[in-house]
Amino acid sequence: MNLYQLGDLKKNLPEMRPGDTVRVYEKVPEEKRKKSQVFEGILISRKHGKGINATFTVRAILEGVGIEKTYPLHSPLIEKIEIIKKGKTRRAKLYYLREKSERKIRKKLRSKMVEKTKNLKEETKSENKREVEEK
Repeated sequence: MNLYQLGDLKKNLPEMRPGDTVRVYEKVPEEKRKKSQVFEGILISRKHGKGINATFTVRAILEGVGIEKTYPLHSPLIEKIEIIKKGKTRRAKLYYLREKSERKIRKKLRSKMVEKTKNLKEETKSENKREVEEK
């Protein structure tokens, strides 16, 4: 990798793997300003390593139509990437999900919620226990 490319690489990227459900915040140019837009779906592939040419593909089903978007990993138009669920798969490329229905996809991917939401659930349970004990 060349030195001039190192400055363009993003540092704060999450550890993403195919099968994860991700939320991508992207800047969409409008007439006078840039609008932030969110695209949420399943990560079906990562290509070209971690360098400046790295890309990832996200697939979502919106209104019954499958939509895939391929993003450059280090694009300046991507504000941030959030991982919502961790999926456990045995393949690196999940192109076979294109033919599956949404219900079969959920069944196929053994997903686990990210720790943030687990911690919130545990906190609410402990708060509920405290309220019961106080009464």
